[in-house]
Amino acid sequence: MTAFTSPVETGCPSGLAPPSRAVTADFSPFVRKKNGLNTLTLSVRGAKCGGCLSKIEMAVSAQPGVQQARLNLSNGKLFVAWTGETTAEEIAGRVSGLGYGVSAFSEDTSANAAKSEERGLLISMGVAAFALANIMLLSVSVWGGHGEMGEATRNVLHGISGLIAFPVLIFSGRHFFQSAYAVLKHGQTNMDVPISLALILAFGVSIWETMTGGQHAYFDASVMLLFFLLIGRFLDARLRRQAHAAAHDLAALQNRSINRLSTSGRVEAVRAEQIETGDMIMLAAGERAVIDLKITKGESGIDESLVTGESLPRTVGVGETLYAGSLNLDHPIQGEALSAASDSLLSQIADMLEAGEQKRARYRQIADKAVTLYVPFVHTTAALAFLAWLMIGASVHQAILVAVSTLIITCPCALALAAPVAQVVASGHLFKRGVFLRSGDALERLAEIDHVVLDKTGTLTLGTPRLSSEHGSELAQAAQLARASRHPLSRAIVDAAGAGPIAEQITEHAGLGVEGWIDGERFRLGSAEWVGQPETPDTHMASLWLVGEQGAPISFKFEDQLQSDARDTIDPLKQQGFSIEILSGDTPEAVARVAERLSIETWHGRVTPTGKADRLAALQEEGKKVLMVGDGLNDAGALALAHASLAPGGAMDVSQSASDAVYSGGLSAIRTVLGVAKRTKWVMLQNFGLAAAYNCIAVPIAVTGHVTPLIAAIAMSASSLIVTLNALRLNRGTP
Repeated sequence: MTAFTSPVETGCPSGLAPPSRAVTADFSPFVRKKNGLNTLTLSVRGAKCGGCLSKIEMAVSAQPGVQQARLNLSNGKLFVAWTGETTAEEIAGRVSGLGYGVSAFSEDTSANAAKSEERGLLISMGVAAFALANIMLLSVSVWGGHGEMGEATRNVLHGISGLIAFPVLIFSGRHFFQSAYAVLKHGQTNMDVPISLALILAFGVSIWETMTGGQHAYFDASVMLLFFLLIGRFLDARLRRQAHAAAHDLAALQNRSINRLSTSGRVEAVRAEQIETGDMIMLAAGERAVIDLKITKGESGIDESLVTGESLPRTVGVGETLYAGSLNLDHPIQGEALSAASDSLLSQIADMLEAGEQKRARYRQIADKAVTLYVPFVHTTAALAFLAWLMIGASVHQAILVAVSTLIITCPCALALAAPVAQVVASGHLFKRGVFLRSGDALERLAEIDHVVLDKTGTLTLGTPRLSSEHGSELAQAAQLARASRHPLSRAIVDAAGAGPIAEQITEHAGLGVEGWIDGERFRLGSAEWVGQPETPDTHMASLWLVGEQGAPISFKFEDQLQSDARDTIDPLKQQGFSIEILSGDTPEAVARVAERLSIETWHGRVTPTGKADRLAALQEEGKKVLMVGDGLNDAGALALAHASLAPGGAMDVSQSASDAVYSGGLSAIRTVLGVAKRTKWVMLQNFGLAAAYNCIAVPIAVTGHVTPLIAAIAMSASSLIVTLNALRLNRGTP
């Protein structure tokens, strides 16, 4: 079955949605039933801004029976849930009627389309840059020979410039022309319409000037405008693709194979999506669960740090629940699938990532706000100038020259560069300091932060247990047993003791400990109960006990250590007015101890991934602009939903992808990022102010007919140079 696909990709339509149009494909095979609703996932191409998102969602929601319509701009995924007799074709037709391309959604197809779009823009940008360099060389010759160059020579140079510019406008400008044509065909308009108009008029007037022997042509200006616009479009495409990396990484984690037990006891490897509730699953040692299980056979230690934030492993047995994302450490276990993969904890986190991406898509950047006002103003001014000159008796040719001169001198190059160049400079500045920025609008959101939420395990602490109690010769004895175990506490003893021999006749007992012979004496290393010690546990410290055939049991205490620069980061942030809190899945006792050591008054322990998202939502309802810092899988949803987010370099891939930036070198990077963000936002505002001031001067000169092409080209280039130099100030000093 071939799904309907629009022939072109569109930009950002505006205006009221027309009635739905019939599509030629049958989308009914892609409709699924979920919780009593019909659901359909479509791939929408051409939606690039918050305005597109709102229009599509509103148009689809207007269909009878539609309960939910949610569009993700980063991957073009439109999810629709409805009841009643509305058909999938009617929903797809509603979107198609707005001028967007529509097809059935595929994760792989979406990713490939995004890469293809980015590659096409990069090639087009390179072609435009090469052509611009050559045209500018010819233009410099014309400018330098002004008054002395013969008409024939000048016409030849203009003609060569036109021959270079024409195929470049067709090839590199197709991204704007196709988008403008698609929406005009549906009775709509978008930002690419005036852009296309400016490119066509500038080129058309240049052709006329060349044919009539005029002294000036605008080929350089039209290609320069195209080049700068492609820079902005390319950066936007790359950032949108990177924004979807979190969901892609999580999908890869969920798409691993699972060992399913048949009724005859045979083990078969199947895809996670084939698992149904009640299936019996075999989880090998060292394997990570991708669905939620209820253990029916076996006992083993599990590492839940990525799921719950619990810093230390725990032992699970029959009847206990093992959540997707947990790592089986010791022995094979069997369990019953509590749900399908689509309803597991990983799936819930994926839903939170999706909601976070959609929420950020609605964030209007400074550049979006400026363009909304700037572009209509410029083109209205040019149109009024054209009409005014006609009214005072000027020829059509002269009126067109004034209008095009106005468009060129007010070319939005400075505006197009105002935000991107500041972001690029700031990104380079941060990269030198160990911070990799992943999101285009992250700096603007980071500059608004007033509340910082920190995960504990792996963020404020190192995330691995370390021996905290002092020991003598008994440490060497314990290490001989620990070297035969993969348990994290055993690894901590080995790290403290270093290299050495291994005990003889070692046996590891699941969930209990390790037993072996040292110098003819039998020793046990494990839990207090196993070695016969009635333990009164320290509420914030884990322990192992060593006992031989002679002597009393000896306790080994373990603790998750703080990051070395935790205190030096938290205290200055407080002094700068940021409120701080800890949000962790670890035990309340462990979280309380860390909070006490760092003098953090607000903290929450044993918080689930959903609980973290709920807490962030509550903070945002209070008006807080929240920065989330975390590293685990259980943090991924909160990282995506926060106003801005950071992840350490050692974080899980999904968490890194869900964050706005990844840092290395310690927690001090948080202060660096926040400082640079505030400076960058200020520089961007300065750049927009400079661009506005330039136009306040340039527009009156242009509309009164006092601008020559030479002055227009110099002024246009100078405005771009000014905002670039202003942005370079971000490289000076440290925040």
